[in-house]
Amino acid sequence: MSHEWDAGRLDSELQNAGFDTLAVRAGQRRGPEAEHGEALFLTSSYVFRSAADAAACFAGDAPGNVYSRYMNPTVRTFEERIAALEGAEQAVATSSGMAAILAMVMSLCSAGDHILVSRSVFGATVTLFEKYFKRFGVEVDYVTLADTQAWQAACKPNTRLFFVESPSNPLAELVDIAALAEVAHQQGALLAVDNCFCTPALQKPVELGADIVIHSATKYIDGQGRCLGGVVAGRSEQMKEVVGFLRTAGPTLSPFNAWVFLKGLETLRLRMQAHCASALQLATWLEQQDGIEKVYYAGLPTHPQHELAKQQQTGFGAVVSFEVSGGKAAAWRFIDATRLMSITANLGDAKTTITHPATTTHGRWTPEARAEAGIQDNLIRVAVGLEEVADIQTDLALGLAAVRP
Repeated sequence: MSHEWDAGRLDSELQNAGFDTLAVRAGQRRGPEAEHGEALFLTSSYVFRSAADAAACFAGDAPGNVYSRYMNPTVRTFEERIAALEGAEQAVATSSGMAAILAMVMSLCSAGDHILVSRSVFGATVTLFEKYFKRFGVEVDYVTLADTQAWQAACKPNTRLFFVESPSNPLAELVDIAALAEVAHQQGALLAVDNCFCTPALQKPVELGADIVIHSATKYIDGQGRCLGGVVAGRSEQMKEVVGFLRTAGPTLSPFNAWVFLKGLETLRLRMQAHCASALQLATWLEQQDGIEKVYYAGLPTHPQHELAKQQQTGFGAVVSFEVSGGKAAAWRFIDATRLMSITANLGDAKTTITHPATTTHGRWTPEARAEAGIQDNLIRVAVGLEEVADIQTDLALGLAAVRP
């Protein structure tokens, strides 16, 4: 068989294709076997036609795969598909969501730079900024997520990056992404948005003005709790720096995991719509129950940012958090009384999960930091899966029975 290959009609024409079509087909280049499904390239290295060919590829003077630490056809397909779905110029896949944040900051920030981070971010994210980035001379301050004036006031001449989760974990807080992007750009800073809870099926931060989008592909992009992975997406100018970090430091996504994520993307919108519908039904029901002090879900009209959520999202997500009467002891009784839901801190799964944030995802924070972020001891987080919603509600009722007098 000739070394040269022209896919011709075998590859799909995707100009002006819609979201669901891109989720199924974007990024795929069929090989000489004319495979219908995406090929899985389990190889660490690649061969060259000659020593000169190898030298040109290593130097970047000629196209071609060099080494799977930073070049792999399966991973590339996943990256191109995510970029297409997010409306970004380029995406870079990493070994986990935390690795995506690490790669972004290490690529785009230096000692002496200042980063503003929302107080409402994942516990491990705070640890990464506090314990590690600060160690290397990066300044970090924390700002209330929704208060754009506070972000502006917290800026310094050396502010390089704004980092937010919107919606946040676990309280479903939001920021007006377009307004915050304007503040960041006025300061000469980049805005990075963790879009894990919404995915591009529900929200596209780049279209709202954000410069960078972060994903833990482990969550809804996979959708079934199988693999770890992450993504950084944005303009090619910044993403080339991230590729450089990946090439050198190696927080690489495995080809197998990329292949699994490609399968997850094919059903992403359908799954997110189902998650959202069940979560809204359960949040509405929980808000009416004795023993529930407060429900956090942006789909509820009582949520203070409900209108903002409707403006910048096409759905409200799958995570419902709520506070029960009786403090930590009651929250633990509630969780332990359930029989269907999985007690685990992961989310984004087809299976509904339940956890106690104050002692799991945010357990390494000080009590003062948790209180400032609104993570109370009586808070429970449920990531609504794809089971029958009536069965999830029945399980929640068991928890409620355990906390009622």
